[in-house]
Amino acid sequence: MTTPTGFIESQELVLPALANHHGTLFAGQGLQLMAKAAFLAARSLAQREVVMAAVSRVDFVAPAPVGHGLTLRAWVSRVGRSSMTVCVTGLADLPGTPPEEVLKGLFEMVAVDAKGRPVSLDCAYLNQETPL
Repeated sequence: MTTPTGFIESQELVLPALANHHGTLFAGQGLQLMAKAAFLAARSLAQREVVMAAVSRVDFVAPAPVGHGLTLRAWVSRVGRSSMTVCVTGLADLPGTPPEEVLKGLFEMVAVDAKGRPVSLDCAYLNQETPL
């Protein structure tokens, strides 16, 4: 078994189906993509099922136009008894242009058992003095 990372990176393409009437990423679609990234990062660290407890903050920093690539990065920044804080950023770009931060947010995730009850995280492998 490999050591869980608590980090994921995914690629999306801003298609017209994800856009609003301005031709840019619809905020609801952006939030859905960020929530999925937060879930995957938390689950990779917890090595068990997780649920979202809260969205602490979401900022739509700049528009992401149709046709732009969107790189989502999510990482666990805090580990509690059963909860984790996950940071998510979204960078948009076109080929040959530098990426621009367009999304960022903080999500609170909780490890749960089969009945959906919070359970303690087994994170003995984490060095708590090393930032995730």
